[in-house]
Amino acid sequence: MSQPDNLESRGSSSQPDTSPSHPAKAGGNTGGATPAPAAPPAAPPAAVPPSQATVPGQVLTPPGAPQQVEASAPPPPPAGQDVAVPAAEAGSENTTWATGDGHRQAYPPPAGWTGQQPPPGQPWPAGPGQSPPPAPGASQQKARRLLEIGVAATLAAVLASGGTWALFRSSAGTSRMGEPARQVEQADPNNPNWTATAKAVTSSVVSIQVSSGSRSGDGSGVIIDNKGHVVTNNHVVMAGGESAKITVALDDKRVYSADIVGTDPATDLAVLRINDAPKDLHPIILGDDTKLRVGDPVMAVGNPLGLAGTVTTGIVSALNRPVTTRDKAAPGAPNAVPVVTNAIQTSAAINPGNSGGALVNGAGQLVGINSSIASLSQTSGNIGIGFAIPANEAKSVAEQLINHGKARHAFLGVTLADEVVPDGNDQRAAAKIQQVSAGSAAEKASIRAGDAVVAVDSEVVDGRLSLQAQIRERKAGDQVTLTIVREGKRQDIRVTLDEDTRN
Repeated sequence: MSQPDNLESRGSSSQPDTSPSHPAKAGGNTGGATPAPAAPPAAPPAAVPPSQATVPGQVLTPPGAPQQVEASAPPPPPAGQDVAVPAAEAGSENTTWATGDGHRQAYPPPAGWTGQQPPPGQPWPAGPGQSPPPAPGASQQKARRLLEIGVAATLAAVLASGGTWALFRSSAGTSRMGEPARQVEQADPNNPNWTATAKAVTSSVVSIQVSSGSRSGDGSGVIIDNKGHVVTNNHVVMAGGESAKITVALDDKRVYSADIVGTDPATDLAVLRINDAPKDLHPIILGDDTKLRVGDPVMAVGNPLGLAGTVTTGIVSALNRPVTTRDKAAPGAPNAVPVVTNAIQTSAAINPGNSGGALVNGAGQLVGINSSIASLSQTSGNIGIGFAIPANEAKSVAEQLINHGKARHAFLGVTLADEVVPDGNDQRAAAKIQQVSAGSAAEKASIRAGDAVVAVDSEVVDGRLSLQAQIRERKAGDQVTLTIVREGKRQDIRVTLDEDTRN
């Protein structure tokens, strides 16, 4: 039987991770006995640090040591813990992201953003936007996904060594006021002129170095406003610990120190602020990841292996891919928590150091924050399966971190297990509800133990991680429609998500 792909995150660090992983228990039960599934989904790939790769349930060993493999499912949530699926709250009216010109563009800005450029240093106002036309022949209906092998992954977000920063040198900023990156008009959106796209976006992506004593790492980040705010991965900024020195290099090699504005380990996102930021920054243009379709062309921009300004291209390979990462960038860090992301999967090459960098469409609009890739061996490297955090989620979390210092997360209030359940005349993979917390959003909506969730807002759910990833994208207070199977029959239940107040 072939083993599923292993997965790892894409920062880089000077410290290899040799800490043991935790073999999973069957199902995802966090309280009580695990129900025996009729035919549970195959175990998803395991998450590993760049220094080594494992299969699900494998105990990590130091590089060079023989690996001990045992077949098991991915790790469940901690015993007794309700499934609290964090989702970002919408930001305040003082938004921090730039959008493009919305007129006659191959990829117009999403709704809620204007095409007018604000005064330098000012946020973009809210306003109407446009939706791009569907690709030729694209269906307007979302196809139901089949049960897949390796739908979810357990990833260790660990940074590997990098080292080209000695080449960078500081220089004084110019007096020119910054403008948002130029949006690119493509004659054929399905066959972009990548030279034009790269020219438009590379100045919006920075290289990040984090160091503290003997520990150091590097990654990437994306400039989101003229004030010097940069969004990146939490595992990038935590590579050197909470007291690490952080340095940001622009694409023209100017180097600045930076401070952490806020981190959100639950979504693996963080925001930095460049100290004494120059006036000629070029904030990225925000795209709408909900407009992406499988097969759309995309470009990854970042600092892989310390090679700043690297661009690679590919396509959107899959959408709504539930991927779980575990941040081991800072061993022993109190905020090292598992993260479930409803990720964008891409074939664009992503390597160590790409973490926190931009995934853009042909128009140069940000559609995702690169964070992790799949790997088949102990040697870290791209195999054409990379993952990015959707841009809309990144925007929402970043705005909360800037405005409030922390992000709110949604809470459903259930414990789950993977199970295959009867659905009419069919058998279907689902997220089986084992327990419902008293007073939770789920209980208020009359969801009960034994129900099996097969969709959220018409998006297919085929397991507990899939449900977690779907809810993670939502905000506390959002209303969602859960499609459940109860006693073999489908029904839709409307749920208003609570806020997770446990932490």
